[in-house]
Amino acid sequence: MVICITLFSLFYVYQQTEILRLAYVEQKQHVVFQELLDKNSLLRYNIEKKSSLVNIGSSVSAQSDYVMPDKYQLVRLVPSREGMTLAQGSPNRETLLSFIFGLKKQAEARTINQ
Repeated sequence: MVICITLFSLFYVYQQTEILRLAYVEQKQHVVFQELLDKNSLLRYNIEKKSSLVNIGSSVSAQSDYVMPDKYQLVRLVPSREGMTLAQGSPNRETLLSFIFGLKKQAEARTINQ
């Protein structure tokens, strides 16, 4: 009878220690999970802050080599063996339909701040 009670007591103590060990493991995993959530939130905030239009505009204007042109220019690229090259001069030919309807052959880009 004493051996039976002793084995039951040992089994009970082992069971209680396993419950505590698993509780500590779960708590440690919960702490790691919370840290990962915090890092995720911080990274999302940094991405949103760095990709905002205000930040992009300030980073573009902070560069010293960025200059807004005074006038707009038309540039035409012509495919060649080396790749795309700039065309020498731009043809000013207009067809009858483009003259009547005001259609232009080339796309023009203008700056916002004129």
